[in-house]
Amino acid sequence: MVLSGVLAGGALVAPGPAAAATAAPTAKSPAWVRIAPGVAYRRLDIAARRGPVRAHLLTVDLRDPRVSVGLLYPGAVSARAPLSSLADAAGAVAGVNGDFFNITETQHPGTEPTGAPVGPAIAAGRELKGAVPDGQRFGPALPSGTTTREVLGVGEDGRARLGQLALDGTVSTQSGTLPLRGLNQYALPVGSVGAFTSDWGAASRMRATCGTDARRAAPCSSRTYEVTVRDGRVVAVATAPGRGAIGPGTEVLVGREAGAAALRKLSVGDRVAVRHHLVDTRSGSAYRFALGGYPVLRDQAPLPGLDEGTGAVRTAAGIADDGHRMLLLALDGAPEFRNGLTVAELAAVMRDAGCVDAFNLDGGGSSTLVTRGREAAHMTVRNHPSGGSERAVPNGIGVFSRASGV
Repeated sequence: MVLSGVLAGGALVAPGPAAAATAAPTAKSPAWVRIAPGVAYRRLDIAARRGPVRAHLLTVDLRDPRVSVGLLYPGAVSARAPLSSLADAAGAVAGVNGDFFNITETQHPGTEPTGAPVGPAIAAGRELKGAVPDGQRFGPALPSGTTTREVLGVGEDGRARLGQLALDGTVSTQSGTLPLRGLNQYALPVGSVGAFTSDWGAASRMRATCGTDARRAAPCSSRTYEVTVRDGRVVAVATAPGRGAIGPGTEVLVGREAGAAALRKLSVGDRVAVRHHLVDTRSGSAYRFALGGYPVLRDQAPLPGLDEGTGAVRTAAGIADDGHRMLLLALDGAPEFRNGLTVAELAAVMRDAGCVDAFNLDGGGSSTLVTRGREAAHMTVRNHPSGGSERAVPNGIGVFSRASGV
């Protein structure tokens, strides 16, 4: 496992005009602690421009055949649970929280937040969901040139990478083929058809027809239709999206505007074939695991236009050693550290930690890092969540070791 050179001395300097906001490891920063073979943890105290910042950092050696990373989630896209519970249930040795998510619905009275994440998600090779339209995301503004389709994941070759996953799907009927524009998403593009499967969970599907591609707060559509397909045949239709668990072998198609008009042509008993696949538009890579967020560092260069003014508690994941090492970081949310880092400063911290690429994940009250030692029955939350206790989250990055122990 490579530990040398990770935040070993040297200043951590934010790029651009914010360069005056320098930060460096202090003498209080303890050494690395081995969590399991190939996995180590370190607490890092940083003297940042807005005040002291405490970071909690994991390094994960993906070259070690005993080590892997994967998606932590509660078994349904539209469900949430504390990260420590997700990690305990999965048998992980460590982890951090993941993607931004549909946390509130104040703009749409009568519509409940689904809790579903913004970006694509893949767990153990299973494609769980696609990305919502850019204008429908929750979280800070995306850096220029990025979209909600951005992912961090691990490919079939066992190497970590950044990518961009787009949905490739169709709905084939007796009268023709429709494009499928959504998979288990809390928001569908205007005029489209989306599919919901047993992976979605029991949350209402109504939220998928609210807002527009550019404006999350726009009203819900008045033109909707829902078609339930089981074993390749239509078994039910409805004028509005429903709720409740979806059984195996069943897909629920939800249409809005033109998509609703197309679905209205279907009748009970009609044959329908639904096909969907997530495709990496950059490399064509297949993923064992992937989750959403957005890049802040590519090829050791911070993305242009990163925010330099808003400090916050943040979570990030980084890639080093040609994809063979992953670094996971969560800032501490205790009151004395809550000024946090700007996104630009976060990119600099990840770069100086040795990362070539880095990815920003959900922060604020969601930021959590957990580990388990050899004798521990349950996970230890290493940072102080800024809300005073763990927030229930839809997913996270889990670190696994087949030979855990210090």
